[in-house]
Amino acid sequence: MFGDGSQTRSFCYVDDLVEGIYRLLLSDYDQPMNIGNPEEITVMEFAKEILALVNNPKAHIIYNPLPTDDPKQRKPDITKARNILGWEPKFNREEGLRLTYEYFKKAVK
Repeated sequence: MFGDGSQTRSFCYVDDLVEGIYRLLLSDYDQPMNIGNPEEITVMEFAKEILALVNNPKAHIIYNPLPTDDPKQRKPDITKARNILGWEPKFNREEGLRLTYEYFKKAVK
């Protein structure tokens, strides 16, 4: 983890992201648009969710200095995606993280 983990991020499950990009591709809209999940979480909270999911006593957080250019907050405004594309994420972070973990457990044997 870089820094103390107080910086925030938002995570979008890949199926949702692909659906949003696909809808944008099929639309006539030609300006920038945020496609992502506006649910914000600190990096520390996310790391703790991962530790709980993997449930391995050997798993732990490794701390590194926060890069000077690291953004303190990431939270996309998906108003345009909702209004123009009728799109918003369907998977919450917990479900997306679980599905991702299960996929990699099988793929990395």
